[in-house]
Amino acid sequence: MALDKNGIAQRIAQEVQDGYYVNLGIGIPTLVANFVRDDINVEFQSENGILGMGPFPFDGEEDADLINAGKQTITALPGASFFDSAMSFGMIRGKHVDLTILGAMEVAENGDIANWKIPGKMVKGMGGAMDLVASAENIIVAMMHTNRAGESKLLKRCSLPLTGVGCVTKIVTELAVIEVTDKGFKLLERAPGVSVEDIRKATEGTLIVEGDIPEMNLN
Repeated sequence: MALDKNGIAQRIAQEVQDGYYVNLGIGIPTLVANFVRDDINVEFQSENGILGMGPFPFDGEEDADLINAGKQTITALPGASFFDSAMSFGMIRGKHVDLTILGAMEVAENGDIANWKIPGKMVKGMGGAMDLVASAENIIVAMMHTNRAGESKLLKRCSLPLTGVGCVTKIVTELAVIEVTDKGFKLLERAPGVSVEDIRKATEGTLIVEGDIPEMNLN
């Protein structure tokens, strides 16, 4: 059974370690804050100028002045700090973020990422993605494995304008956990009930399968 968006975020939350500073991109990545273990200390950073984001607020408890880079209302944990975007991007460019979690339209087998523009369509723009992919050393992509037409989004080469080159380290989709290597996409885990063949059919790029591939543990 393929995961939903919350399932993808829940699996990515397992990659977050104690003491990490983490930047969450727009879309599925924003859900990761809801699944981080309670026994570790993590600081979520947003490029619009907050360090210490918490989970999304409950209905009726939203503060319209407290938002993330995607303009979604958020909560702030005790000790959170607020600052201008210049300082925020100084943190990013200075490599003070341990883990960056981004959405993507396409990822190539060499780690290229396209996540900001579809020619001919109106989009919000690049945002902070260019700075994040240029500075971060640990980038996990949260995305659906195929597009609405059923075409693979894990490609030999990206067809859309690139955001960054050779920067993605790992991908989590509704079907699989995949590591980006110098030889292609290496399959690490599969979603519960999803076969290796299902993943192979949904992946245009080179898929490396070594030994038995375990199912994701979402507990």
